[in-house]
Amino acid sequence: MTIYIESLSSQVTPEDLKQVSASGSAKSVAIPSDQKTGKVRGFAFVERVEAPQKKTAISVLDGAKWMGRQMQINQARPKENPRKEGDRGRLADSSNCFSKPWV
Repeated sequence: MTIYIESLSSQVTPEDLKQVSASGSAKSVAIPSDQKTGKVRGFAFVERVEAPQKKTAISVLDGAKWMGRQMQINQARPKENPRKEGDRGRLADSSNCFSKPWV
């Protein structure tokens, strides 16, 4: 199971998150960064080894102060509509709103 952590310091590293996540049982850590600046965006996803430990980590760490910030921790939600390759925000149907001449 994956947990979502927000309000992180811009200086956080994957190693930091592995150490702070209750008993270090993180399977993987993803810290998204800004594409232009390369700076951490302030949130992360931590995949836990076992689900019971995930619930403990959420209850223990949610609201805790770490690296000068108060963390907010929740269970990560699955992506609702994952993008398909080549999808760049086009209309959901195949119609083109600009194909008809203006009247």
